[in-house]
Amino acid sequence: MQRFARAFAAVAAVALAGLAGQAAAQAPSLVFIVRHAEKAAAPANDPVLSPAGEARVHALVDLLANSGIGAVISTPFARTVGTAKPVADKFGVRVDSVAVGADVPAHAQAVAAQVRRYPGKAVLVVGHSNTVTAIAAALGAPAMPDLCDGDYDQIFILELQVSGPPRVVRARFGAPAADEKCGKMD
Repeated sequence: MQRFARAFAAVAAVALAGLAGQAAAQAPSLVFIVRHAEKAAAPANDPVLSPAGEARVHALVDLLANSGIGAVISTPFARTVGTAKPVADKFGVRVDSVAVGADVPAHAQAVAAQVRRYPGKAVLVVGHSNTVTAIAAALGAPAMPDLCDGDYDQIFILELQVSGPPRVVRARFGAPAADEKCGKMD
């Protein structure tokens, strides 16, 4: 009888695990997409964050403190990793790197594919002024213009639905961006 009970418990555990995995795969994902924080004004190909950028990263960590981030995706540049890593460290996850090249649509699709590897989880994506809205569009959001060079304070929050287009919220966080001419949201 004990042997039967153990076998039944093992089969039940496997079945429940399968149902839980199936439920997670069907649950919407919450995706936060930001541009890297302000970069230092050095003539380097791969600049680090400026003091204003470091302050924005702290604001991002505070903003996402209760979000349950389960994955963080970034390009491999110092400014994007510098923006992503503090959030990843807070939640005990690693930063997944997706290379960016001249082909922005292909990069956006690669990031979207990476996001879809985490169904039912909250995901932070850190991109660039010319990739943020393309990534949102690759995840089903309406097409939007690229961010301006001075736009560092925008966050796009997408709730990916089981079916249909995502719900999209576009908001601001941290200190207002310095580029006031371009700071209008469409």
